[in-house]
Amino acid sequence: MALARGWKVLLCTSVAVYLVSLDVTIVNIAFPAMLADFEGTSRAGLSWVLSGYNIAFAASLLTAGRLADRMGRRRIFFTGLAVFVVASAICGLAPTAGLLIAGRVLQAIGGALILPASLALVLPEFPVERRSAAIGVWGAIGGLAAATGPILGSVLVEHVDWRAVFFVNGPLGLVAWLYGRRLLVESSDPAAGGVPDVLGAVLGVSSVGFLCLAIIQGDDWGYSDERVVGSFVAAIVLLPVFLLRCRRSTNPVLDLTLFRRRFFSVGNSASFLFSMGFFAMIFVNVQYLTGVWGYSILSAGLAFVPGPLMAAVVAGPAGRAADRIGHRWVIAPGALLFGVSTMWLIAFVGTEPAYWTVWFPSSVVMGIGVGLTISTLGSASNAFLPPDRFAMGSAFNSTARQVGAALGIAVVVALLDDTTAGFDRVWWFVSLSGLASGVVMVALYRRPIADVQVPLEPEAVPA
Repeated sequence: MALARGWKVLLCTSVAVYLVSLDVTIVNIAFPAMLADFEGTSRAGLSWVLSGYNIAFAASLLTAGRLADRMGRRRIFFTGLAVFVVASAICGLAPTAGLLIAGRVLQAIGGALILPASLALVLPEFPVERRSAAIGVWGAIGGLAAATGPILGSVLVEHVDWRAVFFVNGPLGLVAWLYGRRLLVESSDPAAGGVPDVLGAVLGVSSVGFLCLAIIQGDDWGYSDERVVGSFVAAIVLLPVFLLRCRRSTNPVLDLTLFRRRFFSVGNSASFLFSMGFFAMIFVNVQYLTGVWGYSILSAGLAFVPGPLMAAVVAGPAGRAADRIGHRWVIAPGALLFGVSTMWLIAFVGTEPAYWTVWFPSSVVMGIGVGLTISTLGSASNAFLPPDRFAMGSAFNSTARQVGAALGIAVVVALLDDTTAGFDRVWWFVSLSGLASGVVMVALYRRPIADVQVPLEPEAVPA
């Protein structure tokens, strides 16, 4: 039976989403091999391969979402895909660490263009009552990519070369390009005409960029370092200026009236909380498997397999269930399972490997929790937005998740040491972050009455 058009569009854009989300985590596994290859480059210097990508990606999302609304979602999607694939080739061929870092920053900008445009292309293809299911699959692809990054990366590094983690993007990107050129239909926000708010875009990129810079580099540089303190101060100063600019602009990068919608503000708050725990979990679990249990990189990657598989199986049905019974009643059990799975590790994991009796059951439960939660949070935030705000809403949700991820990993680095007590502290943080997202949803989330999209009231513009 032929796929309906909406599902074809979802399949096409999901390939690109997979690539973007994959590169958030896959390079972590390849980092030691890169360090060995670029002799004379310090660990701190080469760490910008990771930090540069995360900072540029988070900082560019809001502007990318507005560009998609204004210039056309299809056009921006393909522009981002082209930039991402070319930048991946630059990274794979890079003869120096400097060129590799520059390629990673360019790669992040391409990824930021892809992500909000892809969801904005998908959502109009589905009626409002089926959008949660569609976003569930779309979000599950991103979550699956982030979780399978260590698996795929370990296989490529072990059996090919670290450069293969970048070259793998080319064939998949080409498939999405060729399939999408015939399938995707252009759309844009008719109210987004006029000159783009360049100043607002610069302020938005700068405020998010400085915040992520301070969080990501805080441990390496020291939180009392003048660069970290200065970055925090810059973020604190620029953020209200950015919001004021958005309030006064006729064509803002971020429409602040979105936050009048309870489902949007609460859903994104919960996404931020869950992302802190989710990305912290990936980071700390790899450290435990390799550092305490002595697993090889490949073995650690394979140990992750049950979780992503369960998340992929559960995510689609979770989206359909959210359409029927409401998002919070799907997210709350998922957050509970996610929290319980890390508590299981606190209670039973030891210094001697016990994969099948301890790690495997925790991974299965965690995967179910992630499948119920991470993509459903995305649909809770975006499914009921008006069509002309899909790209902007998706961009903000991705920004919230990325900032949450950066903060979560920073907390892990601060809490973790060589003792089992250090890992326990991190797992408590992971558990509580996940549980907090469920509590926020149950206590505060309300979907629009009758599941209809309520038009956004225009923001008053001062004379």
